[in-house]
Amino acid sequence: MISIKLNIESKRYPNGEPVISELHGKIKAGKITAIIGPSGCGKSTLLNMIAGLETARHREIRFSDDESENRPRIGYIFQTPRLMPWLTTRENLELIGGKGNPAITDLLDAMGILDKQNTYCRPFRRDAAQGQHCAGICLSADLLLLDEPFTSLDAPTADQLRQLLLAQWCQQQSTMVFVTHDLREAISLADEIWFLSRSPTSVVHTLAVDQPTERLISSNDGRETINEIASALLVKHPNLLSGETSKTT
Repeated sequence: MISIKLNIESKRYPNGEPVISELHGKIKAGKITAIIGPSGCGKSTLLNMIAGLETARHREIRFSDDESENRPRIGYIFQTPRLMPWLTTRENLELIGGKGNPAITDLLDAMGILDKQNTYCRPFRRDAAQGQHCAGICLSADLLLLDEPFTSLDAPTADQLRQLLLAQWCQQQSTMVFVTHDLREAISLADEIWFLSRSPTSVVHTLAVDQPTERLISSNDGRETINEIASALLVKHPNLLSGETSKTT
């Protein structure tokens, strides 16, 4: 399992403006970590740096606890579909899951889009977005990064995908990091939540969530607990989702 040590002192936009000021912490191996912060604070930039899509200085981001330079196998679900429009839904999934992978048929069937498996993945189609998420779920990765993965989906589909994602994660026990604006979604899935400040970004608060084996999302009692945790947190830090930790008096 992969852990990630972050020691980012500075990260700037091309125009010189700072996007990340100082960000230190450790993402625990085999756990789910949620990242929450106001728009434009650098959440996607942070994921891109972890994925190696944006530059970071040597040793700012280190995987595991050794000195190895080997990078883990990383899966990344972006905000918008990254599927190949000249390939069908099934062909796109086979690029990741491999041809003949029975998990592909099972996932397409569970998503209710098995009849769309031979449809080309045109941009902005609902089944294309669903196909992208199926691709991420069927991917066997050491580290899975998700950038607001469910915002483009209707509520029932998003909830179904969360359950499928959790089922796959339970089997693989990979490390997962996901960005969200939804506090209750973060509490329902994550073992730990990092709250970021406005740019230039730093971690202003962390919250450990005591997750049952089935996760809080999986039961009515769990959903009540989610609401209780969210309410208590926002009473204590009413401006936390805006990147501030000022407490009520």
